[in-house]
Amino acid sequence: MQRALDLRHDTCFERISVALYRDGRDGVAWHGEYIARRMHEALAATVSLGAPRKFLPRPTGGGTSMSLSLGRGDLLIMGGTIQRTYQHSISKVAHADPRIVLMFRPVWKEESTAPDQQYDR
Repeated sequence: MQRALDLRHDTCFERISVALYRDGRDGVAWHGEYIARRMHEALAATVSLGAPRKFLPRPTGGGTSMSLSLGRGDLLIMGGTIQRTYQHSISKVAHADPRIVLMFRPVWKEESTAPDQQYDR
């Protein structure tokens, strides 16, 4: 997956992480990538495996969110200014089957000084 994404987007997705959403009690609060939201443009890719969950992007600072159901191998590319102009979340829900998300990011220049992202578990 990494090699295919690298070739398709002419970058090197060196940083790969994984998140497990065990059930509907797991979610992630509104956020943008710490370093990427300070960059003019940034690129990140996610592959959602398992049960679909609603991915909610909204304008930074609030506003109406959109709803995308991602799961079962869906690929989401977040590029351009979206990390700076939008936040995203995965809401907790009453019932949900397990879901794994693979996240691919390049190493951003200031990354070594960024605090760890806090997930809402």
